[in-house]
Amino acid sequence: MEKKLTAFLLALCVVLTISGCSLLPGGGNSPGSSSGFTSGGNGTTLRVLSGSENQELEEIITDCADRAGIRVEMDYKGSVDIMRELQAGAEDYDAIWPASSMWLSLGDEHHLVKHSKSVSLTPVVFGIRQSLAEELGFVGTDVSVNDILSAITEGKMTFCMTSATQSNSGASAYIGFLYALLGKQDGMTSEDLQNPELRTEIRTLLSGVDRSSGSSDWLKDLFLSGSYDAMVNYECLIIDANEQLTSEGKEPLYVVYPYDGLSIADSPLGYVDHDDDAKEKGFLAFQEQLMSDESQKAIEATGRRLSVNGVSDENRAVFNSDWGIDTKRILSPIQMPDSDVLMEALNVYQTDFKKPSLNVYCLDFSGSMAGAGSQQLKEAMAQILIQDNARKNFLQANEGEVNIAILFDDGIINILRASDDSDAALQDLYDQIAAQEPDGGTDIYTAASMAYQLAAEYDLSQYTPAVILMTDGQSIHNESVFEDTLSSYGNEIPVFSITFGDADPSQLEKLAKQTNARVFDGTKDLTDAFRSVKGYN
Repeated sequence: MEKKLTAFLLALCVVLTISGCSLLPGGGNSPGSSSGFTSGGNGTTLRVLSGSENQELEEIITDCADRAGIRVEMDYKGSVDIMRELQAGAEDYDAIWPASSMWLSLGDEHHLVKHSKSVSLTPVVFGIRQSLAEELGFVGTDVSVNDILSAITEGKMTFCMTSATQSNSGASAYIGFLYALLGKQDGMTSEDLQNPELRTEIRTLLSGVDRSSGSSDWLKDLFLSGSYDAMVNYECLIIDANEQLTSEGKEPLYVVYPYDGLSIADSPLGYVDHDDDAKEKGFLAFQEQLMSDESQKAIEATGRRLSVNGVSDENRAVFNSDWGIDTKRILSPIQMPDSDVLMEALNVYQTDFKKPSLNVYCLDFSGSMAGAGSQQLKEAMAQILIQDNARKNFLQANEGEVNIAILFDDGIINILRASDDSDAALQDLYDQIAAQEPDGGTDIYTAASMAYQLAAEYDLSQYTPAVILMTDGQSIHNESVFEDTLSSYGNEIPVFSITFGDADPSQLEKLAKQTNARVFDGTKDLTDAFRSVKGYN
């Protein structure tokens, strides 16, 4: 995947934002984050907790670190993880660089962050296949959220979007949707969220979500690898996607700015104060280089804006007007609600508004999982299925959700189902999983095949489906079983895999590639890996 030489963040104008697109598609990444990045150079090492959209900026980061005489280590995580890390004191980090200032406001309970500056800006927009945008009458005209709602209601369009409770771009878009449907630009209240008309309309709008993701950058890659109508993402990532599409002779996306629900992300970089003068000095030198004219022009060249007042003549060609990108438009973003209302909005998104999830867990209980392995697996599932735990990370079950667990070794041990989406039913499902003891060999293919067959019993248009496969072993046979299943059912259900122990990444990568999914690394923290993968549906 071609990267520009920079990556910008997003979130300005108090636009709501919440997450930080995090994770690249493909394997071997640490749970809840992509594999990270370390610049060259010597001197003081600055460890930065960042949203994944900054992966696009790694060449610029390296240049700035070199000029500042320091070494930079980037650890990419999602917005919720960034917020939680800050709330816990961020002891392992020297700086924080989320997609939005919102996460600093929500997470910095200990008032550790100082010297915060916005590195760049980018609006959250719809990128719609150009021919479809023309068919919908969206080209060369102002488009409202209600116009988009009508297209979804009439069955003319679906779209991909990151999870509003895991990613900044998804959260920003979602809050914009709410304001537009309420007919206001600010001042959202708790009472507004109970409005029956709003609840009906937002559910209808979110029913148009074809695929979800926990990362904005990964969503872009998913879109490029599949056949989808549209995606909600940062303007800069739509530009990056279009550059790749046009280089391959494919139809580009047309950018639509919902005028009544526009949000902007601002990319604040701040120092986390742990009373280390050398670190602080190194941070300020690095930040100064990032904010220099040279670096800012390089950041703008990646499709990120430096202000709300247009772009420089030098980089104007990057913002191709043929793609609907309008640098002369006066950006009027919605104003984010108070923190308590925002948190309530995110919770009702997760429990009531989003399309129901259909989760099929394939859990390895082979003999090699005996002892610590099976215990960690059970602890991880406790964070997902026991709802008091899940609520802490916006991962609680939503209305109408389906949860199935396939326990396997070298065959299918048991198939367990939650009777409904209630706390009690999910607790019962967890208790049954927790009672299982490991034994036997490993066959991931038969388990994945069964998961496909079970999911196919449902009307998948009404759900966001996912197979979540966790294994610590190498499957030595039966790959043809899953190949036959794909031939029968198609590949519309993503198989997200979590590696653990001696699992063969190449086998899991192939499953991910076949189903437009990805692989998560659970070797360092299996619980975080399960939490991360759940952000993708």
